[in-house]
Amino acid sequence: MIGQLDSSGRLRHLLTLDGLPPTVLSRLLDRAQQLHEDAQGGTALRHVLAGKAVCTLFFEPSTRTRSSFHLAAVRLGADVLNFDASASSTTKGETAIDTFKTIEAMGVTGFVIRHQADGAVAALAEVANAGTTVINAGDGRKAHPTQGLLDMLTLRQAKGNAFEKLKVLIVGDVRHSRVARSDLHALHALGATDIRVCGPRTLLPDDDILEGCSVGQDFDAALQGVDVVMMLRLQRERMQEGLIHSIDDYHRDYGLTVERLRRAAPDAVVLHPGPMNRGVEIDDEVADGPQSLIRLQVANGVAIRMAVLEELLA
Repeated sequence: MIGQLDSSGRLRHLLTLDGLPPTVLSRLLDRAQQLHEDAQGGTALRHVLAGKAVCTLFFEPSTRTRSSFHLAAVRLGADVLNFDASASSTTKGETAIDTFKTIEAMGVTGFVIRHQADGAVAALAEVANAGTTVINAGDGRKAHPTQGLLDMLTLRQAKGNAFEKLKVLIVGDVRHSRVARSDLHALHALGATDIRVCGPRTLLPDDDILEGCSVGQDFDAALQGVDVVMMLRLQRERMQEGLIHSIDDYHRDYGLTVERLRRAAPDAVVLHPGPMNRGVEIDDEVADGPQSLIRLQVANGVAIRMAVLEELLA
């Protein structure tokens, strides 16, 4: 895969958190924390990317990621071009590479790309010009690095920097989740050692991503004493694939309710990358309750994406 770092150790592309040095992760998290107030509004940093053009090149639908990248680029003063695959020449058979190179030829040097295929974003980075930078906004089931970063920022704000002291539980459809993979890469890099993964056997991955984790199917047992519960969206198409029996069964076995959450540590926090299936993987009382950090995750998305755009393009 194309290298993400240049010879000075700075990011050229952000494609995955896998193998990214902890120093780079910490630098981005520190900068995002500094940018948190500016991420909520204002024009103080409009000079940072003035004259730069950023394209959000999305071949899949998105609400949180696309909107927060757009806001992040605007807060830094970039010109933003939003690409919608459903209203483009891709519907006429144009390839992703041709689309990418066409927009690049217009003077765009920053690309935020989401694609449904594993490895598609890295393939576009391979053909990028020397002065072009590519950010993975989620590809297939492999990686969603800025989601992993914003989750780590949210945890640092709630629990401090001592990741090695945290008991973290990731629950649900890990097999198909690019968020889970990026979170696992980040947690390992930042020193977390007690990482638990729980879900139906059919929704757990069979590769080495779970190496170093405690893995099981008993949600109630896995919850005991944890500091962090990271819920994942149940992708309902898995029902058609026969990977779960029914929505009701899934909620019974893996839905996070107020009663179930009491098994965790008293000050445990709850995360969810969204979109949420309320009443399936998480109940309203938990999603909107005092232990939920879900809205903070959304707010942190703008700050993290500002930090990434600044590092790559400023």
